[in-house]
Amino acid sequence: MARAITLIRSDALSDVAEYAYAATAPAGARLIFLAGACPLNADGSTAAVGSYPGQAAKAVENLRTALAAAGAELEDVVNTRVLVASTRRQDLVAAWKVVRAAFGDHDVPSTLMGVTVLGYDDQLVEIEAVAAVLD
Repeated sequence: MARAITLIRSDALSDVAEYAYAATAPAGARLIFLAGACPLNADGSTAAVGSYPGQAAKAVENLRTALAAAGAELEDVVNTRVLVASTRRQDLVAAWKVVRAAFGDHDVPSTLMGVTVLGYDDQLVEIEAVAAVLD
């Protein structure tokens, strides 16, 4: 399937980041704005309490489900924002590794942020995303 987005890299920027620095979607692409994917089970309970990687995995699973409902896949994502309730870099990295692995070669522009608190009891990770598809 043809994808709507183009990932952009620049030789003038560091190659340390594990993602493209920009992405574009062509005119006529349908944009999909996703609410933050949370690590919630179907019954509303928080999954993987106390585990950054476990919650990141559940958030990615829920992101995939929301994308599918909109007619999209991870490969259609234009950018992400990964929110991690921690001030410790190693916690952010633990969550990021799971998210990054889920996206594989589709290394979309991303922002990784440590935040004070997230909305649900025991929630440690949330993933926001924008996707674009050609209908």
